[in-house]
Amino acid sequence: MWKKAIEDVLDKTRANINRFGDLFPHVSNNGKYELNANDEWTDGFWSGILWLCYEYSGDPVFKEAALRTVESFRSRLESNTKLDHHDIGFLYSLSSKAQWIIERDEAAKQLTIQAADVLLARWRPKGQYIQAWGPEGDPENGGRIIIDCLLNLPLLYWAYEQTGDEKYKEIAVIHADKSRRFLVRGDDSSYHTFYFDPEDGESLRGGTHQGYKDSSTWTRGQAWGIYGFALSYHYTKDPLYLETSKRLARYFLERLPEDDVVYWDFDAPIHADTKRDSSASAITSAGILELLTHLEADDPDRAFLEDGLQRSMKGLVNSYATIGQPDAEGLLDHGSYSVRGGNAPDDHVIWGDYYYLEALVRLEKGIKGYWYDR
Repeated sequence: MWKKAIEDVLDKTRANINRFGDLFPHVSNNGKYELNANDEWTDGFWSGILWLCYEYSGDPVFKEAALRTVESFRSRLESNTKLDHHDIGFLYSLSSKAQWIIERDEAAKQLTIQAADVLLARWRPKGQYIQAWGPEGDPENGGRIIIDCLLNLPLLYWAYEQTGDEKYKEIAVIHADKSRRFLVRGDDSSYHTFYFDPEDGESLRGGTHQGYKDSSTWTRGQAWGIYGFALSYHYTKDPLYLETSKRLARYFLERLPEDDVVYWDFDAPIHADTKRDSSASAITSAGILELLTHLEADDPDRAFLEDGLQRSMKGLVNSYATIGQPDAEGLLDHGSYSVRGGNAPDDHVIWGDYYYLEALVRLEKGIKGYWYDR
């Protein structure tokens, strides 16, 4: 099953290289990807897809396209184009860091360390957190963290390993600890965002930007938490991160609907028009694959997690993948970007495509993503 799905991905990605040229896919409307010149937070996912396709197939057409994206990311960093956010890890882990992991290219390594410095600049020492969006002092976002940042922290952990500079790891750990304390609720659900006083770091309130309501559990946010805490455990071996990833994963899997692919928010009213988010199931599948590598064979949660992984991936492949749609640009149908905002609420999203492929190639060949050196 996995091999057939990957072959479909390879065919679509070859076609997309010609379709997209030097532009980057973001989200689609009516099945056609919106393209940009590398100025969105999502652009690393296209680069990551190309690198995964190259690793799996060895076809140089994927490597050539991937290298062009890395050069684009070099130009983006040099021109500081729309980097005033925390998603630097999404951008550079899957582009230049991927090149370093695969080829041990020194220039790619140095570019990735420079990107880690850009992320580090978002550290707010007064509040003791990495600010998610906007400039320092921003009246709306100056005190905001969001759960997505857990997937950006691996860039800092990796930079510590490469340089030996403790500041990268120290800041990543402080932020991960704060995320665990304030974004994860007692019932193992999660807030999307949390606000602090920028002057003293005093906790203010939880909230959401993408979810159904402030107190609800946005499924993609829960997915970021599952994978993100598993990655923090990989780097630090702090058992609290492993426990938190397991708790979030159990909450997610216990709420799978009949076809095993989640709705966009666990608390959204369910009716015929309720949107799904296939990307949340894809992220969670990739995250559980990472989580399982850290569990003992007799861990009491292993069988439940393995079953949930199989259910989720089979649900994606059988009912949401665009297999049999040769002209489709995306790999998964029914992803949602912003249901609340009405922006691509039910279409292809490039991060869903990436995590779907990452999970597939890990299942089929043991090829991991680009969140840490192998």
